[in-house]
Amino acid sequence: MLNIRRFVKGADEPVWVEVLNAAYKEYEGWWRAITVEEMLLDEKRPNFDFEGRFIAELDGKPVGIVHAHVDKLRKEKKGFIYTFGVIPEFRGRGVEEELVELAMNELGKRGMGLVQAWADHKRSDRILLLEKLDFRPVRRESDMEMDLTNVPSNIGENTQVTIRLLQKNVEEDIKTLNWLSNECFKEHFNFRPSTFEETRHSLYDRSKFAEQEFFFAMLNEKSVGFIGVGIDEKYNIEKNVKCGFILTIGVLKLYRKKGIGTRLMLHGLETLKAKGMTKAMLDVDDLNPTKAIKLYEDIGFTVAKKYLVYEKRL
Repeated sequence: MLNIRRFVKGADEPVWVEVLNAAYKEYEGWWRAITVEEMLLDEKRPNFDFEGRFIAELDGKPVGIVHAHVDKLRKEKKGFIYTFGVIPEFRGRGVEEELVELAMNELGKRGMGLVQAWADHKRSDRILLLEKLDFRPVRRESDMEMDLTNVPSNIGENTQVTIRLLQKNVEEDIKTLNWLSNECFKEHFNFRPSTFEETRHSLYDRSKFAEQEFFFAMLNEKSVGFIGVGIDEKYNIEKNVKCGFILTIGVLKLYRKKGIGTRLMLHGLETLKAKGMTKAMLDVDDLNPTKAIKLYEDIGFTVAKKYLVYEKRL
């Protein structure tokens, strides 16, 4: 017998983590197992949605989870199906379909008119499920990786740009990062402006990337771009790798196509290499308006995995 119930905050975190880790164990890319402590830290994000989480139980055993997420700061009435997973041995029994339909109903009740979901391009079962429920593909995203043995140079980077480390204890630096991020990404898919508190929290977040640094690209004493890099030691231990991540990168529209993005990327890669990393990873929207995927390919990144983004109007 299948029973789907609401998540109980303060009690169900261990259950959620157990199911999540089992359901996503097969995934590659950025994914790694999480702990209850990390989940509790993630719940402290300023925009975290405490509602809309459900646990599916089959004959009393927790086998699946889904989070019908509402971003209360987003003006567009778009909801998201996050953290959707079913333990592999319990797939194909209708649990996935019940969870997705419940998530859609939940988002509809909360006033959402559009629902977004994701599928690994290799998960034909997930793709078939979403398409059966009349979701339509709207985007592709790529996980990319690169060997850091030989980080290139003299490939068009702007040599007039200087790089400055962001100081987390300087409020003006956080304001600059917040402004730059909103300006650089305002044309991007799924964009909504980040608040100052969200930006501050991301710099101090210890739920995953305990070690991270952000840098500004300076041109004529003006910040015109930025990059963030991070290292997740637990990821490296679990995967037995030495991998660093490009967390984010952006250049103001007026300063694009001038080698500034290349300069930032090379600095980020050299930073990770100096910390002992042998591989770098990032993710990118294939249809990014800045054509960032071409920049990454020119530097040496290759596609490791793709995701399909689906949407459905309620």
